[in-house]
Amino acid sequence: MEDKTNTSLNEPKGHEMADHKEIIVEDVAGDAAANGQGLTGFENLTVWQTIITFKVASLLCFLISISAAADGYQIALAGNIIANKGFVNEFGSHHLADGSVVLASNALSSFNAMGSLGQIIGMTTLPFMSNRLGRKFSMFYYWSILAMSIMTECLARTWGVWAFAKLLGGIGVGCMQITIPGYISEISPPKSRGTMLMLYGLWWITGQFFAPVALQVMSKNRPFDWLTPIYTQWAQIGLMFIIYLYLPESPVWLASRNKAEQAKKALQRIYKGASVNIDQQYELIALNLEHERAFAAQNKNERWYAIFKGVDGFRTLVACWTLVAQMFIGLGVFLGYGTYFFQQAGFADPFKITCITSGINIGCSVVVMYLADVTGRRWLACYGTTLCWLTYAGRTDIGLVANGATGWGFIGEIPSQRLRHFTSGFAAAISCVIGVILNLVVPKMINTQDWNWGLKTCWFYAGIGAPFTVAIWFLIPETTGRSAAELDELFERKIRPWRFKKTTTLTQRLVEAEKATV
Repeated sequence: MEDKTNTSLNEPKGHEMADHKEIIVEDVAGDAAANGQGLTGFENLTVWQTIITFKVASLLCFLISISAAADGYQIALAGNIIANKGFVNEFGSHHLADGSVVLASNALSSFNAMGSLGQIIGMTTLPFMSNRLGRKFSMFYYWSILAMSIMTECLARTWGVWAFAKLLGGIGVGCMQITIPGYISEISPPKSRGTMLMLYGLWWITGQFFAPVALQVMSKNRPFDWLTPIYTQWAQIGLMFIIYLYLPESPVWLASRNKAEQAKKALQRIYKGASVNIDQQYELIALNLEHERAFAAQNKNERWYAIFKGVDGFRTLVACWTLVAQMFIGLGVFLGYGTYFFQQAGFADPFKITCITSGINIGCSVVVMYLADVTGRRWLACYGTTLCWLTYAGRTDIGLVANGATGWGFIGEIPSQRLRHFTSGFAAAISCVIGVILNLVVPKMINTQDWNWGLKTCWFYAGIGAPFTVAIWFLIPETTGRSAAELDELFERKIRPWRFKKTTTLTQRLVEAEKATV
């Protein structure tokens, strides 16, 4: 016979249900804490709400990103000034039959090879100093090297001295390139981290734009004046110094050195104006670092060279891949030799063409900034690289902006907190090693006195870039909205990169569990 008893008598009472939900929350919170995770209280904010809530943190990210303009300006200036008539007269050594002077391709190769070599030196040596002395030390260290490089450029009158200036500049730029993305990753909230990281790309492209503009103005008014554009770099260096004085030390680095009180003071500056529990935020950083140390000890990967092994080794590969792909799809031509390339290809006003392409890139950078936390970085990196590769066969450079912006963003956010500067440095250096090799052959490709490939150079990059374009779809994960601790979990669980977005982390489970108790 069917039981007619009221089943509601067997169901949990209201308070029993609440107790059950609280137990679930406690269990999930315990699992999350054991994996270095916890809630900040701001997980449900949108990107724009996060930027508004953490105004000071957003401002600090904006300010340090301005340094990237000096990076882009110096690289573009070095690559494009070689088309300046005064520079050619000063440093040219190859005489043509009509008596005119041109730059020898071996001199061009040495200029850019020394720059890339300098980047490698900076990227692989600074992490050891930064790990011990901090991020602010790194900033003033590479600032002083950049100042010395500009001084050397101002005094150079032979191509050997100019090449030495490029070496110094490369060291400074290399140090900067691994410091800024990492610093932004350590001070920006996860929800807006993508937008903040894309600021680096925006300012870098802006610097790239103003270099050919300066050279365009000089070519029209004083075509043989090559020193004035060099002098303009001092203004950027001066602004950088003022900004670096204002920036706080990274609280993550301070926590890693057990400087709790200093870390909390840094957090107070970063989160000024926001209703934030500073002690709680510090505990989350310390909890994540402790988990990373425990995981490293468990896998016997406690030294810095763990970046070449196991999970951290894979993170190094992922961090470098977008930049490596960038090198093989033509960065060296259009962002390093833009004006010279167009000059050798026969354009009447190569500086103007470079200015136009740089202006388009700035517009693209703004779009990329918006999309970074909307569509995600994986989407931008993969589609941007693929589009760039496809259009190189059509002889254009569309797509490098999305690739470059996300590439340097990954340098900052893919590494673990514990090994961030080491992973960033060596991952970026890998792309520069490739840059050294390509810089030895690119001048010969585009120089009319050597191979004279002209626009056929694009087909070369379409060929060698194909395998790297395919591989990027299998290596690049989605990092949007993930905290450093969540990324640790996803990498430690060995989730396939293309499945990161749909994988639920302990932090997400904890957020959902707490929602259920409301």
